[in-house]
Amino acid sequence: MAEKIRNTVVIAVGNQKGGVGKTTNTIQLAGALAERGRRSLIIDLDMTSGATKALRAPTEGWNSSFELLTGAENAEDTIITSEESEVALPPNIHLVPSSRKLAELDTFLALNPWLIHQDLLIEPINRLRGKYDYVFLDTPPQKTKTTIPALKVADFAVLSAMPDHLAVSALAEALSDIVAAQRHANERLALLGVIVCAVPRPKTRLARELVAYVERTCVDAAGHTLKFSTEISRSVVVQEAQKMGQTILQYQGDHPVADEYRTLAKEFEDRLTALRQRPPIPLTEEVTHA
Repeated sequence: MAEKIRNTVVIAVGNQKGGVGKTTNTIQLAGALAERGRRSLIIDLDMTSGATKALRAPTEGWNSSFELLTGAENAEDTIITSEESEVALPPNIHLVPSSRKLAELDTFLALNPWLIHQDLLIEPINRLRGKYDYVFLDTPPQKTKTTIPALKVADFAVLSAMPDHLAVSALAEALSDIVAAQRHANERLALLGVIVCAVPRPKTRLARELVAYVERTCVDAAGHTLKFSTEISRSVVVQEAQKMGQTILQYQGDHPVADEYRTLAKEFEDRLTALRQRPPIPLTEEVTHA
């Protein structure tokens, strides 16, 4: 029986600061979507291999996102599936691992000057469309040689933030990158939303102020906030789950944070459904300088 063709949505996940829950949100959201019957692929584009390590996958000895970007291997041959006996990935989550070879990308491009850097992901993503419900591009915290190709091919961007002054201020730079990509490379790209995570319970005054700041400044041209209403609470259970190479839904599915990710997954899909019914309203330059 032939496998069904899926309506693939490509999501670039990012922020211009590290340690803001970007990789954690990618993995946990994919886990919550898996419970809803969706199949996701996570492509780790960060040389530090955050998603790869969190899923306890190998960073050496296997094909990686370097081979995917350079075309050294077909996209399908760089994927570790959840059926792989040597790597216990969560159900319905597949992975293209990262590796230290990403550090060689600049050298590769210098030796292949006819290649267009921003187009490196176009052919691999085209090969993967139809095979997954979601492809998550886990981008590095700085603007590197993998960030621009990700924004070129993504249908939507999702940003991650937490109640921290530096994390919130980095949103402006990330929003500016999205606007630049819309103008110069990918006019269909839209910011789907901002996930605020690691929120203390009860909220501190600082947390309330910074969450309100995100709600007020991360808006589209019509003034609608792009912050997801579902906030993810701070809890060590997420780190405990990742030490086991599991999602929180596998590790402790009855935990309140697991339910928050389930709610976020529903909000995520509801927002996608709404955007499919009307063209997305672009960000404005004013938003990026708020």
